[in-house]
Amino acid sequence: MGRLEGKVAVVTGSGKGIGEAIAKRFAHEGANVVVNARNAENVDRVAKEINSLGFGRAVGCACDISKKEDAERLVDTAVKEFGRLDILVNNAGFTRDNWLVKMTEEEFDTVLNVHLRGTFLCTQATAKIMMQQKSGRIINVTSRAGLKGNIGQANYSSAKAGIVGFTKTCALELGPKFNVTVNAVAPAAWTEMTEKIPENVKPKMLEKRVLGRMADLEKNPDEITGIFVLLASDEGGYITGQIISVDGGGLGL
Repeated sequence: MGRLEGKVAVVTGSGKGIGEAIAKRFAHEGANVVVNARNAENVDRVAKEINSLGFGRAVGCACDISKKEDAERLVDTAVKEFGRLDILVNNAGFTRDNWLVKMTEEEFDTVLNVHLRGTFLCTQATAKIMMQQKSGRIINVTSRAGLKGNIGQANYSSAKAGIVGFTKTCALELGPKFNVTVNAVAPAAWTEMTEKIPENVKPKMLEKRVLGRMADLEKNPDEITGIFVLLASDEGGYITGQIISVDGGGLGL
């Protein structure tokens, strides 16, 4: 406990799932957290739960980070509430799966807008602050789908692959003069998103993991959140431009 004491973090998509787990772990480590999602009820719930823990303080900001004005408002909330911004986790996302030949432009565009455009807009707004501070940690969330592709996810895979290139470019631009690290994590855990996976496919997913299982956010969220704490902390100051898979040793899709 205390590895992020005094730090200020924005975690997008933290109204549920992995984002919620990250926000709560950051607060437990002493950080003040801005909770974000489009669903205001989820945002309020997570912020209240964090504040009830008695560690870091949380405020909520419900908005659509694929819109420039909303992304800027999210970042401004952190500065207005806490006076600075040390950590950004770009986690917000969802899926609209379909076969390539059946995928609509709307299904393609909406997924890229949230995952890739949202990551760009939040990072752009955050970078201006961190460049002035001459310090900061930016952690993007990608996926094995962005590294290997995935059937029925041309939109999602494209967005996550884009985040990989975006991460490496931002690391090059923000590291040398401004001491801002930029990394990406490709996690694998049972979440609301994975509930959509057909039951007959799930055993095949486990067969391709060295540990033979997926992380369980309810039973042991630290298996996923631990790498985010490391990258956000002072201990992670020499790690940048990396794509880190936290997936039980996934050998395939």
